[in-house]
Amino acid sequence: MTLLVQVTAPDPNLALILKVLPALVVILITSAICGRLALMVMQPRVLGEMVAGVLLGPTLFGWLFPEVQAALFPPEVRPILYVLSTIGLTLYMFLVGAGIDHSAQSGEMRRASALAASGILPSLLLGFGSGLLLYDLLSRPDVSPFQFALFLGGALSLTAFPMLARILYERGLEHSRVGRLTLLAASIDDALAWCILAVLSAMHLGAGAAGALPTIGLTALFAIVMLKVVAPLLRPMGRTVARTGKLGATGMYVVILIPLTAGWLTDWIGVYAVFGGFFAGLAMPRDPAFRQILHGRMMEVVSTLLLPTFFTFSGLNTQLGGIAGGTMLLAFALILAAGFCGKYFGCSLAMRAIGFGWRESYAVGALMNARGLMILIFINIGLAQGMITQELFAMLVLVAVITTAGALPLYKLALPERLERVRKAETSVELPREEQVARSNSG
Repeated sequence: MTLLVQVTAPDPNLALILKVLPALVVILITSAICGRLALMVMQPRVLGEMVAGVLLGPTLFGWLFPEVQAALFPPEVRPILYVLSTIGLTLYMFLVGAGIDHSAQSGEMRRASALAASGILPSLLLGFGSGLLLYDLLSRPDVSPFQFALFLGGALSLTAFPMLARILYERGLEHSRVGRLTLLAASIDDALAWCILAVLSAMHLGAGAAGALPTIGLTALFAIVMLKVVAPLLRPMGRTVARTGKLGATGMYVVILIPLTAGWLTDWIGVYAVFGGFFAGLAMPRDPAFRQILHGRMMEVVSTLLLPTFFTFSGLNTQLGGIAGGTMLLAFALILAAGFCGKYFGCSLAMRAIGFGWRESYAVGALMNARGLMILIFINIGLAQGMITQELFAMLVLVAVITTAGALPLYKLALPERLERVRKAETSVELPREEQVARSNSG
């Protein structure tokens, strides 16, 4: 009799699965449709997926069909979406870190550093100034004006490095002078922005600068261990994969366990799992063949299943109705102008000063101005840790969508296809022999 009761009683785990799976199905279908629509209007697929997340939130879906949205995304499902989002972001940032090219020569690195400085400093200063002006309107009372302004400046200084890389790869410009310089500068910008966020997180969670010192120290120690201890231990695996052209089951266990463990450690330290994932990626072997195989094995699953879940989780927190009204719209316009002008004109003028023509300079300014997924990760961390309000979160989501949507049209306006074809033949340095082999095998 007891056995019969246990068998026929409702299974809470099964009940939860029956709620989570329909939510995932709707998320993936909506993301696929919006991603396809984005491609049809010559925009990157990721932009459509970002818009899909916003559409599934309270701004449209929740406004038109509030009962359906409440049934599809009940309170018990949202923590599951959060866990999947965190895993997805950790693995995605791991792939971003693993994809950063460290093979630049000194002269190229100096030019990239100058371009990166021109991209991050104007945006940081304009964002910081805007933050000070908007503190009373948009900040939480438990966040200091300095922290609020620095957060806004850090968010606006980001560049969508993965999207920028995808655009350049799709157009065959990744090894042109413009392409390599832009990728290097974007990676420097994002690394500095993540350092800013790590310090802000430590300060906020540590109740001030003094309380943040242990967290900052542990984060620095973690980074040193990953880059100086873990990285050398992984080099033999990189050479083996480069030689054989295969990443076996044991290798896959390693490359998944390392970012997840690193994410767990950084969460325990008090920052966020994506920092662990990013440094785990930086610790990966630098062989071009290894990086290509790693991305080929992991990126499709991460970008198809886990990132749309993150976009939807962000969309559920995005209430665009909260920024209605003249004062809020003016605040949004100020933030958008600060972000756009700082990146676009700062990078364009720097490229011109380095010696590039105006067309190339404006093309790079357009690409560096896109913020894409990176700013969404940045502001979700800020929202989760109580550093920003829902209103500022919604404004920065719109900044992400608008700057990402404008990147490719502005790029094509500055560098039409007839001029782009000329740039494909231009390389800044002779490619290493290993990378030539990797490219010939992939093409």
